[in-house]
Amino acid sequence: MTPSDDIDALAAEYVLGTLDATERATVAARRSREPALDRAIGDWEVRLGPLSTMVPPLVPSDGLFAEIERRLDRAAADAGGSADTRLVDLTRRLRRWRTAAVAFGALAAGLAVGIGLRETAMRSEPRSFVAVLQKDAASPAFIVSVDLDTRSLTVRPVAAEPQPGKSYELWLINDALGTPRSLGVIGQEPFTVRPALAKYDPKVVETATYAVTLEPQGGSPTGKPTLPPVFVGKLIQATP
Repeated sequence: MTPSDDIDALAAEYVLGTLDATERATVAARRSREPALDRAIGDWEVRLGPLSTMVPPLVPSDGLFAEIERRLDRAAADAGGSADTRLVDLTRRLRRWRTAAVAFGALAAGLAVGIGLRETAMRSEPRSFVAVLQKDAASPAFIVSVDLDTRSLTVRPVAAEPQPGKSYELWLINDALGTPRSLGVIGQEPFTVRPALAKYDPKVVETATYAVTLEPQGGSPTGKPTLPPVFVGKLIQATP
């Protein structure tokens, strides 16, 4: 192991809190006069800092450390070990624990960075879209909003007039699907919300044409449009 590796490992133990009080004080004193050690500690604080916000603080109960010492003494006595033997054994265990802590800390830091990069990438992609379904530019009838994360949609009537004995039915049209797929009858309430897109691929959802036909009350009896669409539109990005 090189001197640089020794400094990095010591810095990691310092930040993780695996050093005892004496060792920690020694490292703190060295930090003020050794720039390389100070930089290494700063690097580990940056790597592991986000982890402190992911786990709630935990205060040990009164008498916990005394109970740990009592159990260790009892285990050593049962094994017939001497005090010196116990000390050597505990020292070895402590070193193993420190090494494991450093390894798991580095792994956790890597995972935290990976999660952060993934979330940043996800935020950079458009996730919300909207389509205005209309006969022409002057005749908007419905507004369809789609959330790609949940693949749910919301339909809001704008100027479409209710037709006695008829129902407006929404359709998803995409070459990848073959025939138009019904997304259900549009209700008379101000908003119709449903997870009707959950079974479709996000790309299909994003690039499809959304169309409304006027069907018999309750919707098409055949599962296919019975008449040509009266209102159509395509999704456009609604969030940057």
